[in-house]
Amino acid sequence: MTHIKIHKAPGTWTVRAGGAVLAETTNGLALSEGSHPSVIYFPRSDIAMAFLDTSDQTTKCPHKGQAAYYNIITKSQTLENAAWSYEDPKQAAESIKGHLAFHTSDTVTVEQV
Repeated sequence: MTHIKIHKAPGTWTVRAGGAVLAETTNGLALSEGSHPSVIYFPRSDIAMAFLDTSDQTTKCPHKGQAAYYNIITKSQTLENAAWSYEDPKQAAESIKGHLAFHTSDTVTVEQV
């Protein structure tokens, strides 16, 4: 039995990095896993993918599958492995296919507006 819950994230969500808005969506998905805080997944169609470059990093989650990572390219720096997606997620996480999530940090913000 999986402990993953996915539901539509209410409202409008944005991702900002390097002084630019990289994503804005009203179609985000909130994924909660166990006791971890929810992570917002953005539809690829609502992300400025020109600012993202695929990374060599991958990780494997027993519940979601294999994650592919992306670097964010800003005017002043490259933020390595700052976003990820599950290109072929396991059944429990099937609805996040075609979506990306972002690591929040000093240089990347994910917020509801």
